[in-house]
Amino acid sequence: MAVLDLIQWTDERPDEIVRRVPETGSGEFRLGSQLVVRENQSAVFVRDGKALDAFGPGRHTLSTNNIPLLGGFIGAAFGGKSPFTAEVFFVSTREFTGLKWGTPTPMTFADTQLGMVRLRAFGTFSIRVTNPTLFVNYIVGTRGNYSISNIEDFLRSIIVSNFNDILGDLKSTLTDLPGMMTDLNRVSRASLSDDFDRIGLELVTFQVEAITPPEEVAKMIDQRSGMGAIGDMGAFTQFQAAQAMRDAAQNQGGGGAAATGVGLGAGMAMGQAMADAIGQTQRGSQEAAGAPPKGGGGQGQANFCPNCGSAVTPGAKFCSNCGFQLIAD
Repeated sequence: MAVLDLIQWTDERPDEIVRRVPETGSGEFRLGSQLVVRENQSAVFVRDGKALDAFGPGRHTLSTNNIPLLGGFIGAAFGGKSPFTAEVFFVSTREFTGLKWGTPTPMTFADTQLGMVRLRAFGTFSIRVTNPTLFVNYIVGTRGNYSISNIEDFLRSIIVSNFNDILGDLKSTLTDLPGMMTDLNRVSRASLSDDFDRIGLELVTFQVEAITPPEEVAKMIDQRSGMGAIGDMGAFTQFQAAQAMRDAAQNQGGGGAAATGVGLGAGMAMGQAMADAIGQTQRGSQEAAGAPPKGGGGQGQANFCPNCGSAVTPGAKFCSNCGFQLIAD
């Protein structure tokens, strides 16, 4: 086994956190060997499974001064320069960004307005190794190299479990969550710090990109917001009648003016039927409350011809505009 007089790691892949030298087995080193550690790197010397020391960026000459524990491993032969076996773990200390997290299954959220709702959440985070010795001892072990893909699933499980607890403590409603993203990011990062510190990592950034309900809940929210936007039910009825008229005209095919007239009449009839149903409901509510119905249903209250849509006087047998029979003999 050749003695390694120059120890360095130059071929660093974008997703690689740790590279061991040599990748398998132990290497032969001696006092006076040169150790080159680049920026955003740290080198951890390990012998017999025990971390001896860690070196920061720069060129280091190995000696018993910077690795005191080596004294017990080196004999008196060769003037105290006899080779010794060890491994060097080069650890990247740069920030690894753009890591993804997300809930594999929906989380249960106690919504203050909607009740129990199942939500999904996803986002990004970034990490950095702050304690190389701890990270090598507890996570990397004896592996020849270690990349982000080796630890990403483990970190995601920590994040999802913690985020689930945070959502469980919220006393809010789903519609308020978008305005709480900044606070959720801050609280989540602070809550996760201890779990990351324990293995020698720093959670540099944490972002919640979206919290989404199931499709059926989203449809209910859309319907509720739509009803809020309607406001005036009478205007909504007219809008639906106009839509029915447009659809009837578009679907009349090649039937010409007569078919178009029938389509328009059907659309107006549909709109009038809806208006009458709403009016009857409102009058019933007023009568039950002892209040006189608005409009009274007396003379002068306008109805509409189901054929042409023109206003007609209540009680009239025929439409004054198109002659359509309103009351059967």
